[in-house]
Amino acid sequence: MFNHKKNTYLEINSAKIYYEDIGLKEKEVLLLLHGGFGNIEDLNEIADSFSKKYRILAIDSRGHGASTLGNEGLSYKLLEEDVYDILNYLGINKVSIIGFSDGGIIALRMASSKKINIEKMALIGTSSSKNDIEEISKILDSITFEKAKMIFESEYELYEQINKEPNFEQFTKEVVTMWKDKSQSGHPDTSVENITCDTLLIRGDNDFLVSLTSQAQLQKKIANCSLLNVPFCSHAVYKEDYKTVSFALEKFFK
Repeated sequence: MFNHKKNTYLEINSAKIYYEDIGLKEKEVLLLLHGGFGNIEDLNEIADSFSKKYRILAIDSRGHGASTLGNEGLSYKLLEEDVYDILNYLGINKVSIIGFSDGGIIALRMASSKKINIEKMALIGTSSSKNDIEEISKILDSITFEKAKMIFESEYELYEQINKEPNFEQFTKEVVTMWKDKSQSGHPDTSVENITCDTLLIRGDNDFLVSLTSQAQLQKKIANCSLLNVPFCSHAVYKEDYKTVSFALEKFFK
């Protein structure tokens, strides 16, 4: 289980990126990518389910959890490049991925660019296009430092404990700027049509950040893509109904 006690950092472009590498070293690698304001401990239930079958690698995205922010300014492109740097450092050139929200966006960018061999990827509550940003623009505009502390209370408390260079106010500004980014450093947008790996999309039916229409459109753009819409759940569907999500993940990765 991830616990932020391994002191495993890689210095990348003015930041120290924290990661944990658990599970069976001789097995294939399953990369877990968390959501915005989150950290690797959010994915412990998933890690536990797959740790006997995979070598599990999880990364605190730049600025999140125990990873420092650095001075580059957050973007999905930069977070993607951080992942490549860690994979190269560990000598890993083939992975499967489970990504939640922002972590799913990073996975989409990786699969679109084809810079690394991706066997399969499951994306939970993941947007993909500039249109998705427009749909939630009012929500994004409303997020302030104080509001983020309330929404992500437990993540904020852990961040203050484990981050070596905590500055949650600046971090909040950087995250929101990244969420609004409509440039090529942001959402993968039409480049998702380059994706060829088997893909599973999972969405909570009451997800207010990622619409069912958006997911259906994304499914059509990716070859070999399935969509699970889980009833009675919101954005963090894997926490709200892990039994259903776990069943789908295990069948997909079997």
